[in-house]
Amino acid sequence: MKLDWETDRSPDQCNQALAEWFADEFEGEPTEPPLPGGRQAALAALQQYDASHYGKSRNFLDAPVSQLAIYLRHGMLTMPEVRDEMRRRYAGSPHVIEEFLRQLAWRDFFEHALEYYGAALQDDLEPAKHSVPRDNRLPTDIANGTTGLPCIDGMLAELFETGYLHNHERLWFAAYFCHYRGLDWKAGAELFRQYLLDGDWASNSASWQWVESTFASKPYFMNQENIAHYSNKRWCQGCKVVCPFKGSYEQLQVKLFDRGRAPLAVVPGKEGRS
Repeated sequence: MKLDWETDRSPDQCNQALAEWFADEFEGEPTEPPLPGGRQAALAALQQYDASHYGKSRNFLDAPVSQLAIYLRHGMLTMPEVRDEMRRRYAGSPHVIEEFLRQLAWRDFFEHALEYYGAALQDDLEPAKHSVPRDNRLPTDIANGTTGLPCIDGMLAELFETGYLHNHERLWFAAYFCHYRGLDWKAGAELFRQYLLDGDWASNSASWQWVESTFASKPYFMNQENIAHYSNKRWCQGCKVVCPFKGSYEQLQVKLFDRGRAPLAVVPGKEGRS
């Protein structure tokens, strides 16, 4: 099929033509994006975002987030103009945007890492800082969002339905995937690439490697108290399953890394797939 944009088409006709063009490239019915696209929408989002409380609230799921990542990912904003706008707006109190700019700098660093390592960023950059083996597969219960854990299934449902996850949820899920389930980070990164509307090769792969410790000095993991606190008990309230995340960090350190295998490497009744 060849698109002919020389004809006089209405926006609806253009949308229909694009839908037909990409019909064989995607599964399911087309859906409206969670945010309006385009340069003007991106600039409006930048102008409307109040970054003054970012440092204190960024880890809480219910706190306002900038949602600028999707515009940065698709080239509708650049990191220098986001940085310059924040510096201009908060020139009198630069300390309030210090954490926001630090996170923006991490994104820039990851892009430089991709530029430097190229395709090698999609593989382990360093040996993991633990000796627990990994299984390179995506289990069916994760692919279907039916792990039986309310928090994990809630995150997966949000990912599948909206194409978005709060950054803290991304870290929690990656830690569950790698450390609690004993799965190779690359399978998880591929899952995120498939669904995240703001996902890019650099930030996605580098963040997964940071959690796994193949691009960091130690693995990242969380406990139930951390999830409950920063989610305002979104899933913990009324949860009746045996929580694998319960315990102190010292206890979980032993449970996750000192026994030679991930504690949930095999989940009874859950079929795996290669």
